[in-house]
Amino acid sequence: MSNNFFYIVSFLLAVLLLSGCGSQSNVQKTTAKRDKKVTHIYLIGDSTMADYTGDYEPGKDYMKVRYPITGWGQAFQPFFAKDSLASLKPAIRTDSVTVIDRAHGGRSTRTFFQEGRWRYVYEHLKPGDYVLMQFGHNDGSEKHPERYVDIQGYKEFLRLFVDQTKQKGANPIILTPVARNYPWKDGKLQNVHGEYAKAPIDVALEMNVPYIDLNKLSMEYFTSKGQDFTTNHYFMNLPENTYEAYPKGQKDNTHFQPEGAKAVASMVYQEFKKIITTQKK
Repeated sequence: MSNNFFYIVSFLLAVLLLSGCGSQSNVQKTTAKRDKKVTHIYLIGDSTMADYTGDYEPGKDYMKVRYPITGWGQAFQPFFAKDSLASLKPAIRTDSVTVIDRAHGGRSTRTFFQEGRWRYVYEHLKPGDYVLMQFGHNDGSEKHPERYVDIQGYKEFLRLFVDQTKQKGANPIILTPVARNYPWKDGKLQNVHGEYAKAPIDVALEMNVPYIDLNKLSMEYFTSKGQDFTTNHYFMNLPENTYEAYPKGQKDNTHFQPEGAKAVASMVYQEFKKIITTQKK
């Protein structure tokens, strides 16, 4: 009797174990299948691209301490609404697109890499994902040696991001730095980034990867809107006693208000769409 009981219990345990393994296998397959239905677009860069909501500053209320500052990456996800994905075929065949904004204020290509921010992206990349990289604002800031990178170093880090993106079967797209709201001359916004706007294009051509000349596009767009409108509606030039985070107002011609962020995000989206729907696979 005891032997029979032992055999019965052993048999049942074996069945449960095999059933559990099968269930785990099914869960893994389901998870993998679900993952394949999402294309991830990773954004890496600086404050002009960052998303200031969520856990950007853990424990702090964005609406109280930061708003209305808005990185253009913060306004990028809405362009990938489900009903708009058909226009991105055949490049994107998944059910959805998720934008993962890893950009952070004050980061150059070097510090983004050194702080492990790139490692996070690299470890999560899957085949078919995209990486949009926009640096330059901080790389070229010689007055901040903790973030400054010379032109050759800037190019090397861009090459590294491109190479490692390709290693994971993902798609790199290089962006030139978005324009600042100065200098203006004869009613036209000028290039403030110098060689740091040219270097990303050099790397893209050298490595045969697509690029978006966001510096040029944004200069032309802001010029079309005029200096006064651009200054007051797009950049962080704020009157006193209007926003909780800026009771004394603000004079900032680098970072965007929501309207400016949406305008830049639209530029990037239109160029992104052109790239992925016309490039050969």
